[in-house]
Amino acid sequence: MPDVNLTTLYKLKQSGEKIVCLTAYDATFAHLESQAGVEVILVGDSLGMVLQGHDSTLPVTVADMTYHTRAVKQGNRGALIMADLPFMAYATLEQTLNNSAELMRAGAHMVKLEGAGWLSESITALVQRGIPVCAHLGLTPQTVNVLGGYKVQGREQAQADALLTDALALEAAGASLLLLECVPSDLATRISQRVKVPVIGIGAGSGTDGQVLVVHDMLGLSISGRLPRFVKNFMAETADIPAAIKAYVDAVKAVEFPAREHEF
Repeated sequence: MPDVNLTTLYKLKQSGEKIVCLTAYDATFAHLESQAGVEVILVGDSLGMVLQGHDSTLPVTVADMTYHTRAVKQGNRGALIMADLPFMAYATLEQTLNNSAELMRAGAHMVKLEGAGWLSESITALVQRGIPVCAHLGLTPQTVNVLGGYKVQGREQAQADALLTDALALEAAGASLLLLECVPSDLATRISQRVKVPVIGIGAGSGTDGQVLVVHDMLGLSISGRLPRFVKNFMAETADIPAAIKAYVDAVKAVEFPAREHEF
């Protein structure tokens, strides 16, 4: 597979072909995923929960993210690497620039930030300095204590309108990608149609331009024994991990995943 870049993702959106994204935190999984056709590998701060065993993403540090981004780079074979800026790593503009530069030096091709319209200044500053940005909207796990738990966002009209306004504002600020987490499917479709940049969904239905899952979830691995509603266990129908990853890629491309039972 030729190296994936932003131009690749924009062409996929324009053609209507779904974009496949999956988390990875080490060289082995990065290799398996990129070989299977995953276009975007997300080095997510979800590693705090699935690798470190925390009950949230908040304990994850920039040093953690840098280490795992460097490992993913070693195994990657052509996918675009997107790395999360962890909790409070972008509280000021100076922090945002310095920590994003650290992730880019480690091998990321773009950084992801959680937030709303207040991110606009930081996004513009990053893009002006050559760092592409994905803006994460909807359920933002780093603000779980403010949200009062892991809840679907945008069910009420005022909240839905605010999410659309934020999406348009962050696109105007220079965001190259949007990620929508746990929002009603009709709202996610509406936002995807309104913005020109590709929109990746998780728990946001099939109307987005692409899908992302935590790799441990799609392999049916969970410390609690419970998987989120928007997850499908692809290991349940396949013989091994490489086959499960390929099945996920194929299902997203064929618009077979997510199905109705995975939507809000």
